[in-house]
Amino acid sequence: MLLNAETAISTTKVLLVPYSKWHVPRYHEWMQDKEIQEATASEPLSVEEEYEMQRSWRQDADKLTFIVCQPIASLSASRVSASLQLDSEDDSSERMIGDINLFLRVDDGEDGDAPPEIIGEIELMIAEKVNQRRGFGKASLLVFLRYIIQRQAGILEEFVKSVDVQVVEKLKAAGTSGVGLACLSVKIGQTNRRSLALFEGLGFAKVSPEPNFFGEFELRRMDLTMESVDEALRVSEVDGYVEMKYLRK
Repeated sequence: MLLNAETAISTTKVLLVPYSKWHVPRYHEWMQDKEIQEATASEPLSVEEEYEMQRSWRQDADKLTFIVCQPIASLSASRVSASLQLDSEDDSSERMIGDINLFLRVDDGEDGDAPPEIIGEIELMIAEKVNQRRGFGKASLLVFLRYIIQRQAGILEEFVKSVDVQVVEKLKAAGTSGVGLACLSVKIGQTNRRSLALFEGLGFAKVSPEPNFFGEFELRRMDLTMESVDEALRVSEVDGYVEMKYLRK
């Protein structure tokens, strides 16, 4: 998605930056790991294919992604401001932790006979075990939720331009206040208890008590209010949320 091509989000717990070409070599290393492939239901790609995928995530109107990095070194909440400049080392390969993505789709039911609605599916990966269980996943998810809710109009404006005109008309007819996100969704393997606990703890609820055919639970968050996310950020001590210009080329 082009919306976040020049946006980084800084907090005291994580730094989110647009997925850029200089991130690909480290990301490619991660995705050769069998456990990560299984956890993300991914197939290994060549380096060339990974660069092509990076371009897709930056340009496609139905995809929004950030690379998760460690917070800016020695950053305190009092120092965070929109005028703060990122150094090239702030999102170097050594400071990369994982990624977080949003995939938008129009859902009209299994048989296509339900009123269409836009669902945003989230994917979160904290790649290496050394960075897991340290709060990076929770902080990344909360920051991403805030960005999606705050920028929902721009996100949907870009997405809707890529959708068939007739579908857009149906979406407008089905909505009470124009085109909007119906919910945010995530699909998690039934044995991935840590991820299930993370998302359930942040307001996502299982759609069904039983996993689907692929052994996954789908969880959805219906509350898309800024107040609820800001409160969760405060409780989790993820401070100093600020969107900054990302000017690396």
